[in-house]
Amino acid sequence: MNEIFWPEDYIPGFTDNFASNEAIVAGLSGSDIWPFLSKALLWPTYYSNSANIRFYDGKGPELEDGVRFYFETFGLPVEAQVLEYVPPAEGKPGRVGWHGWGGEGDTRFDVYHSWLIEDLPSGRVRILTQESQKGKPAQELAKTKPNVMINGHQDWLDGLVAAARKGRS
Repeated sequence: MNEIFWPEDYIPGFTDNFASNEAIVAGLSGSDIWPFLSKALLWPTYYSNSANIRFYDGKGPELEDGVRFYFETFGLPVEAQVLEYVPPAEGKPGRVGWHGWGGEGDTRFDVYHSWLIEDLPSGRVRILTQESQKGKPAQELAKTKPNVMINGHQDWLDGLVAAARKGRS
């Protein structure tokens, strides 16, 4: 199985917080999942913790390398820029990752959020999402029980799978 490619400043274990969620599901492929992930304006239709998505410089609605966008999640405004964008192809996983940031001083946070969409044998797809975080808010999130990031990202992952299943029918 493949893994996330991390920018050097966001390697898990060297940041303040890390969240990882994964699902392997039968009956879907990367090409079923990708449209619901790569079109950020669709996120709020299946993930209630995302809102007010907008793109800069006349870009969108599809994410792509270098694209700047804005969204709100976990009650925070997030500026973001896509640093990796590779749609799934025969024998190759799809990858999308963005640097997100916001706040100032003690409220400043920096994250790298990445998704890997990988077709597996026997009509299965693996969906891996991971986020590595830096800053005082990340330090506080790392202490929360239950883990807000793990639970929130699981909702996103579950919603993505449900949207892709509905899109197939």
